[in-house]
Amino acid sequence: IVTVNCARLLKADHHATNGVVHVIDKVIATTTNSIQQIIETEESLETLRAAVAASDLNSLLESEGQYTLLAPTNEAFEKIPRETLNRILGDPEALRDLLNHHILKSAMCAEAIIAGLTMETLEGTTLDVGCSGEELTLNGKAIIANKDVLATNGVVHFVNELLIPDSAKTLFELAQESEVSKSTDLFRQAGLSSHLT
Repeated sequence: IVTVNCARLLKADHHATNGVVHVIDKVIATTTNSIQQIIETEESLETLRAAVAASDLNSLLESEGQYTLLAPTNEAFEKIPRETLNRILGDPEALRDLLNHHILKSAMCAEAIIAGLTMETLEGTTLDVGCSGEELTLNGKAIIANKDVLATNGVVHFVNELLIPDSAKTLFELAQESEVSKSTDLFRQAGLSSHLT
């Protein structure tokens, strides 16, 4: 699937006497803002804006390149426990890993995404990007609230859930999500849970 500024290419290579015509399915609008400028002007990305500034990712998101930012909205940040959010925001390394987990290494318009596509993030992890009917999905969940916001250096999809990589989780949080949850309970009962957090 070929896209031009997120417009789908319907018919290619119509040769004319003075050139060639490609037919697309929408009008291409002028794009003037970088991904960083979109973050700075969008009200629903206020928490992300502060997180990007704290992790010094501003220069990357305004540099030349082709990235896909899966931009967590304020609502996405509000869904996770306040204690967890404060811990990540207060840990520069965990915060950087968290944000890099939301940035794909190439520009990917929703129109070009097919079910079961695995994409690599800047953090070096992978995300399963797919589709379910008309909805775009991440790791099997339809959490994309707004798609295909074009920037001069890529594309932004707004997501309403935070994608937290393992590297930004405590041992306790990892254990709770795995097959050793009973062991975690034993640590807690023994008064040792602080070692895991």
